[in-house]
Amino acid sequence: MDTVALLKYLESYLTDKRKELFREVLKQRTRHFTVVTEDVYQLHNTSAVMRTCDIFGIQDLHVVEEIQGKRIDKEIAMGAQKWVDLYRFESIDECITSLKDKGYRIIATTPHKDSQFLDDFDVTQKAAFFFGKESTGLSDKVFKQADGFLKIPMYGFTESLNISVSAAIILQNTVSKLKKSNISWQLSEEEQLKKRVDWAKKTIKSVDTILERYTGRKK
Repeated sequence: MDTVALLKYLESYLTDKRKELFREVLKQRTRHFTVVTEDVYQLHNTSAVMRTCDIFGIQDLHVVEEIQGKRIDKEIAMGAQKWVDLYRFESIDECITSLKDKGYRIIATTPHKDSQFLDDFDVTQKAAFFFGKESTGLSDKVFKQADGFLKIPMYGFTESLNISVSAAIILQNTVSKLKKSNISWQLSEEEQLKKRVDWAKKTIKSVDTILERYTGRKK
């Protein structure tokens, strides 16, 4: 199917304002960084992380559900599930292998070990930020396979932050530095085109009927 022709057809059902919004948001999207949550127990935490990814322009969220099972709360994600691509994994090893095959460094976020401070983090390389369970943090499997460890400076008695707060701080810092660099961090033109089609499908009411009509026209 001709993607450009399909997009033109679908966008005929969108307002000019909506089409322009999609284009502007996609200009700020990146796959240079991605986020992974490992068996997060509280349902709202993973959903909040998804919303954080959308806010800071992270296109992909990877969720490992080795223990807890599928746990995304659409209400708390506040529609972010439409705009952020969600990848589910049943094991941490499968997730790590997939990300390394795509050229990502595995970065374990933890206040422990010999972690690097956030301000010193090198944004030039692709990185997947791993966030762990609320009570115990990341698993030993992540620590053993990690390419680096990252921590947020903290000056009080509390040793850790809520997972969604941690994700927001780390993404705000790293994405801001990334956009000030000369790194090619944006989605490719082809990726942006595909997302415009995907977002249009998720926006248009009765889209299945509209697609059937389009397919019939092409026969």
